[in-house]
Amino acid sequence: MSHEAMIDHIEVPLEELQTTEPNPTESSEKAAAPSKGAYARVFVFAWRYWSQRPYLMALIIALSVITVSGYSMLPYFSGQLIDVLSGNAAEGKSALEPLIGFLIAAAVLHITLQINLRIWIWWAAELLAQVSEDAFNRVQQFSTDWHANSFAGATVRKITRGMWAFDIFQDTLLWGLFHAALMVVIMTVILTISLPEIGMMLGLVTVAYVIVNVILSVKYVAPANQAFIAKDSKMGGGLADAITCNAVVKAFGAERREEETFRNLMSDWRAGAKKSWGRQIDLVLLQSVLRFCLQGGMLSAAVWAWSKGAATSGQVVLIVTSYFVLDGYLRELGMNLRNLQQSVNEIEDLVDFADQELGVADRAKALPLEADEGEIRFENVTFIYDNQPEPLYSDFSLNIEAGERVALVGRSGSGKTSFVKLVQRLYDIQSGSIRIDGQDIAQVTQESLRQAMAIVPQEPVLFHRSLAENIAYARPGATHAQIEEAAKQAHADEFITQLKEGYETLVGERGIKLSGGERQRIALARAFLADTPLLILDEATSSLDSITEAKIQDAITHLMEGRTTILIAHRLSTIQAVDRVLVFANGKVVEQGRPQELAQRQGGHYASLYQAQSRGEAVL
Repeated sequence: MSHEAMIDHIEVPLEELQTTEPNPTESSEKAAAPSKGAYARVFVFAWRYWSQRPYLMALIIALSVITVSGYSMLPYFSGQLIDVLSGNAAEGKSALEPLIGFLIAAAVLHITLQINLRIWIWWAAELLAQVSEDAFNRVQQFSTDWHANSFAGATVRKITRGMWAFDIFQDTLLWGLFHAALMVVIMTVILTISLPEIGMMLGLVTVAYVIVNVILSVKYVAPANQAFIAKDSKMGGGLADAITCNAVVKAFGAERREEETFRNLMSDWRAGAKKSWGRQIDLVLLQSVLRFCLQGGMLSAAVWAWSKGAATSGQVVLIVTSYFVLDGYLRELGMNLRNLQQSVNEIEDLVDFADQELGVADRAKALPLEADEGEIRFENVTFIYDNQPEPLYSDFSLNIEAGERVALVGRSGSGKTSFVKLVQRLYDIQSGSIRIDGQDIAQVTQESLRQAMAIVPQEPVLFHRSLAENIAYARPGATHAQIEEAAKQAHADEFITQLKEGYETLVGERGIKLSGGERQRIALARAFLADTPLLILDEATSSLDSITEAKIQDAITHLMEGRTTILIAHRLSTIQAVDRVLVFANGKVVEQGRPQELAQRQGGHYASLYQAQSRGEAVL
């Protein structure tokens, strides 16, 4: 519900009470039936945020009670005024008394409403920002496995959709359901005091109206909505997937094929939308019939009581105006129930984020890593991937000396990439320990661990930011001169200075505006700027032409000096300058030594790989 709708909820003149039903097709995503226990989970989740500002929350509720009370008194004072003007009031009673009461109630209504809305806007903005930040921070800390198994577009949508769903959830509870319930109670009390039979009838019929709406919403409307929101999510996922992979689509001339796939998704979406929205219109129709019966019943009862002398003209006005005030809330009850269902369903994603284990988390009292030399030691490490039946590493031990340059070689799946991931602590090991400069990396903060190493991947990923910002990502706060120096060392300055915007050039999503070689040079520049004791290179020259590769190899050789370097080698010709080669097979180091020595070892693993590559065979 928008904040303008909140005002309309309260400040609606009588002539506007005959407006049409709300359009059930205004939203592109309708509510799905929340899972079992979802309401409790979402309420507990919301309470974590509400309880952080208890006095402000109490003030908002108190102002709401005053506002609704003032609004509900308007029909009462209107009836009193009519009785005075028609001569049905007590003898000597002046019209001034109900008039002043009406004006005071109206003034209180408008003043408290404006105050409450301004407080609410501040409250809602603060909470939505906090909910979004917490969800983003949580997702950022999830393990590599979680991100590998999650669709990025869906995650973004869950966070943004959950944020706005939280806003709808709050608005619906306070400005919709709480105000409506409070209004029904106050109106029922006022009418019961004036005309007990009509007051009781109003209370009973209103309760029956709510029960019927809840049952139909949950049993009839929600199942169709649930099916529709699944189709909507599938459509959104297909759209994001095709757009993200547009380069592949163009490469295979598959535009028409993707159009057909999306057309099929939209066909399912249309069918789901028609069924879901049709059922909502059915519910709106039933609401109209029930409210018409209530309206007819109350008006008939009022006229009957007046004709028998049991009600004055003012009491008839009280009944009529009370109904019109309540009708606005009853008319929107179905919409509020749908909003509540939708918001609870979509907030569940944020609740899942908050409740889900991080996978790899900092230990209690974790300390920053103090790495100056960069010695790496694996001590009796056992590690198994969740989806694998057998450990990759079993009682694995290895030592890399400080400043040593080591190449990891082996066929795909041999364990060399996993070795690097464990050094970064992207996964937790089952037993043993991994130490850097004598410190167990499981006992230090992940942030300090990863800030101690610079990584140049085979396929660098850049932010859709300027070249300068991408290079400086390795060292926040670096000066422009330091950024330029790092770019020169990586031979990236050569192409950057040729660009119109220079270092301020935006690189596009994931760096798509740059060639593979240019992206790799930016990644190298980041590594130069990071100036860390640990360096990890994953075939950092694979996307370079032969001329540039020679320059970069010289730069890499310079970069490796004085640093512990781990180089994942796919081309054995690029590792001739390392101190030691570790040949991996099935999670074990089956051979190690200098590359020239291993190449001459007859029947050795490295020699066979080297000879196969020399023949042009792809073996790594």
